[in-house]
Amino acid sequence: MGATRMRRAVRTSLRAGATLLAAIACAAPSSASAESPEDDRKQGASESRLGSATLFAAGVTSGLLAHEGGHLLFDVIFSADPGLQRVEFGGVPFFAITHRSDLSPRREFTISSAGFWTQHAVSEWVLSAHPDLRRSRRPYLKGLFAWHLLSSAVYTVAALGEIGPAERDTRGMAASLGISERWVGVFLLVPAACDVWRYFNPQARWPRWLSRAMKAGLVIAVIRARG
Repeated sequence: MGATRMRRAVRTSLRAGATLLAAIACAAPSSASAESPEDDRKQGASESRLGSATLFAAGVTSGLLAHEGGHLLFDVIFSADPGLQRVEFGGVPFFAITHRSDLSPRREFTISSAGFWTQHAVSEWVLSAHPDLRRSRRPYLKGLFAWHLLSSAVYTVAALGEIGPAERDTRGMAASLGISERWVGVFLLVPAACDVWRYFNPQARWPRWLSRAMKAGLVIAVIRARG
């Protein structure tokens, strides 16, 4: 039953993430010239779509690397002996950056949450510097933003359901703070939901400030970590 529940949760979160990825990717308008001959116009439009898709994928990849880079940075700072380990989430294989298990709760929380700190900083920069992102021709930035939403969706499901590999970031964060993992899920879900609202309604003020407050709170929480 537990494995079935996990697989269903993973499929649900991945479907939701894929839907968001598709919606954001398809929002990039074509840059083909209307003054070109018909054949050139069609070829230009095809090349434009291919180029946009490539840049979008590069943005998603950059978001992933930034997230993992945040973990790795503090692994190195704390001399935590970082390494790579193959893990699975609901039957989906991927890798995790691991570190030794004898760190203080404060250092454990810092390393576990650093990936979210990084993606929150990147997403905040993207939405603040480009509030018109949905209507703009910026596939790379849309890919960065899409990674933020996809990562938040998957980790939120893992935290709220308390499922997934033991190495998951949200579990380490919750253990370091001495709280339920579900609270960590809330701190990921709320800013991601607010950022979706900001993407479609850039003039709205309350989701902007609520998102920023929750993101800042996840950093300030390091003070609460025990020692």
